[in-house]
Amino acid sequence: MIARPTSQLSGYLAACTIVLVWSCWLIVSRVANDSGLTIYDLAAMRYGLASIVALPLCLIYKPWRNLRLVQIAVISFILGPIYILAVFAGFLFAPAAHGGIFMNGLLPFLSMLLMALFAQKRPSMRQLGGAVLIFCATVGLAWDGSAMGHAQAWIGDALFAVGALFFAVYVMLSGRWQLGAMQIIFCGTIVNAVIYLPIWYLWLPSGLADAPLQPLALQAVYQGFVPNLVGLIFIAHASRTIGNADTSAILAAVPGGGALLGLLILGEALSPFGVGALVLLTVGLLISVRPAKVQAAVPPVAP
Repeated sequence: MIARPTSQLSGYLAACTIVLVWSCWLIVSRVANDSGLTIYDLAAMRYGLASIVALPLCLIYKPWRNLRLVQIAVISFILGPIYILAVFAGFLFAPAAHGGIFMNGLLPFLSMLLMALFAQKRPSMRQLGGAVLIFCATVGLAWDGSAMGHAQAWIGDALFAVGALFFAVYVMLSGRWQLGAMQIIFCGTIVNAVIYLPIWYLWLPSGLADAPLQPLALQAVYQGFVPNLVGLIFIAHASRTIGNADTSAILAAVPGGGALLGLLILGEALSPFGVGALVLLTVGLLISVRPAKVQAAVPPVAP
């Protein structure tokens, strides 16, 4: 069935909205430390607040009925505290732009590698060419971060790469197991809330009580609702109306969007070398994600 022009327009608008959502998430996460909140607080917001909306939906649709226990355990672990705390910790060391570069940028490369290793799906020459460009660009950008005075940026970059690896495994398994949106929300939100929130409340350091109201509200809304729930709706609409290939190609703008907002809002500029590497990365992403049957669009469980 061919989508009507109006429907296609709404799909492109939805995909562009996701670029804005993910790019803004990089900035919001980067400034979270200035509010006095700990990374453990951010994870609690992510699981706890999203569960307020997710729990009634899960009780209605009962997504666990079509899942095996091992699937619930694996997906919950992959989307769990280790993954999200590594990402949040990365922002303590590296500029906001590096979050988009090393998470969104490395994702097609790592997904391709995992598919080749575990699914015996050989990448095309075009994809290999894109992967080489992505790898060279990320190495160059990691070096550029240190050269620009961010002496510990490499620590943040490594943590972002860990997050990208977790997410790439999730992408591979969600495709292999044909997981639906409610199943993802159940495992990634409800199960992790039940496990993580008591641990956070009883033992982990928190700045929640002393955080100013305005930064607290910003983090609560953005970490708890926007990327997880709102983002999932928009990307599902985009993939359905304009296809996975076009959606993925538009999402290749996230690293550039994060870098631009980092410059405009936080004053975190890339050097001319870094800008060139970012352009190279974007080209590599476009080359890698373009084939519709090979690289599916990624649900924004976490940017």
